[in-house]
Amino acid sequence: MATFVLIHGAGDVGWSWHLVEAELRARGHDVVAPDLPCEDETKGLEETADMVVREIGGRRDLVVVGHSFGGFIAPLIADRRPVEVLVYLAGMIPAPGERPADWWDNTGYAEAAKKQAARDGGLTGNDDPFISFYNGVPRELAEEALSRERGQSNASYHKPWPLRAHPDVPTKIILCKDDHLFPAAFFRRLGPERLGVVPDEVPGCHCVALSHPRELADQLESYLGK
Repeated sequence: MATFVLIHGAGDVGWSWHLVEAELRARGHDVVAPDLPCEDETKGLEETADMVVREIGGRRDLVVVGHSFGGFIAPLIADRRPVEVLVYLAGMIPAPGERPADWWDNTGYAEAAKKQAARDGGLTGNDDPFISFYNGVPRELAEEALSRERGQSNASYHKPWPLRAHPDVPTKIILCKDDHLFPAAFFRRLGPERLGVVPDEVPGCHCVALSHPRELADQLESYLGK
């Protein structure tokens, strides 16, 4: 049995993992999926990671998964606690000292999104969240997810990522083939550039935990014992 520590993205809530959590618990695993203090200006990246570590408590055999903006939090947890695997799920892979606010320009995101939008007829980067984030999620579920969204503090978005190097732990990247926020081609480039890791690919949109929870659980479970 493993403990999956599921870190949600910017302005989101732990509820976003509830379908994946159910899948993992049905397979005998433990799950920690906290609501992060997204809107609290007294809680930056390090304070948020400290909060998650407290939530983990004495649990062991940790698989830490950072979704989207959670990619800036997940490695901080791996730096604080022994983990079996660190996973970036459509995750923002940080560089030492990088501010999340600068990540977009530093990674060449805008050009990558522009190229993909030209290919897919403007689906990538679309202003409609049901297209850019929740494509493939049942409408009622997507509407509930959207109603739960929160803001993201400047304290977490504009302060540098504090680590001098990526944690020396087994690391995986999962990209979502139908992601209209972070194009698949973008992560196929970024994963090897930043971590020397070729991403694994799963079907689904940016909010894949809601669109393809079983397939995501399968992929996460496949990392155990490797």
